[in-house]
Amino acid sequence: MDSFGKAVLVLVEKIPRGKVTTYGELARALGKPNAARAVGKALNKNPHPIKVPCHRVVRSDGRVGGYALGARKKVKLLKKEGVEIKNDRVNLKKYFYSFQ
Repeated sequence: MDSFGKAVLVLVEKIPRGKVTTYGELARALGKPNAARAVGKALNKNPHPIKVPCHRVVRSDGRVGGYALGARKKVKLLKKEGVEIKNDRVNLKKYFYSFQ
């Protein structure tokens, strides 16, 4: 994994249980505001997808998005942490975590 991917995973480890952030927020926090897709690609290469909680990263519109272990598993993990999901979306106003 390259240095960008490692930096993404370091930030993801800081997202508290029961909170989510977006691919775009991670990109902004890394100083690369246009790199949301690159963040997604880095998360897809996460060698420890539960230990490094990439399931806590969702799309900017609150949709759950993909996950290396499957979207159903992502939803299950988020619900286990107390994150409510309605119509495959997370309420970002309630659960959003910002790195600022």
